[in-house]
Amino acid sequence: MTFFVLAADVATKAEKPAFPPFDPTHFASQLFWLAILFGFLYLVLSRVILPKLGSVLEHREATIATNLDEAARLNDDARSAQDAVEASIKEARMKARSTATVARAKIDAEIRDETTKVEAGLEAGLAAAEARITALRADAMKHVESIAVSATAAIVSKFDGTVAEDVVASAVSVVVSGERS
Repeated sequence: MTFFVLAADVATKAEKPAFPPFDPTHFASQLFWLAILFGFLYLVLSRVILPKLGSVLEHREATIATNLDEAARLNDDARSAQDAVEASIKEARMKARSTATVARAKIDAEIRDETTKVEAGLEAGLAAAEARITALRADAMKHVESIAVSATAAIVSKFDGTVAEDVVASAVSVVVSGERS
């Protein structure tokens, strides 16, 4: 039964007319409408759409060119501002160096003055100390002679007995004056 149904479908398909666009009887009207639609589409595109699209593209190119010019100008301004800042920094560094040099010179002068004062004070102290030492030495030398006389008298008295102190004093002064020469 399936075979008969398929044969009937093939017979009905053969009787159907061809697809209209492929039917040669309709070619002339299709070409006519193709020419009219193509002409209409050409007119719409050339008179309306393409001029608007062209003006948009031109406006875009002009905006891009303006923005690039503005960017170049701003870049030049930024470079000049950067150069000004660098010059200002360089000037500030030079000023700081000169200020530091002046301050260093001032501090060095103050240190020299203070050192001179301290050295003068130390030299005065040393001179006073040397004078006291010389005085103490002279005083000690005076006492050394009297101590030497007492010690000599004590030593001689242990060996010999008593000795006159003026004899011992003259003997010690002869020995001390001999050492000084």
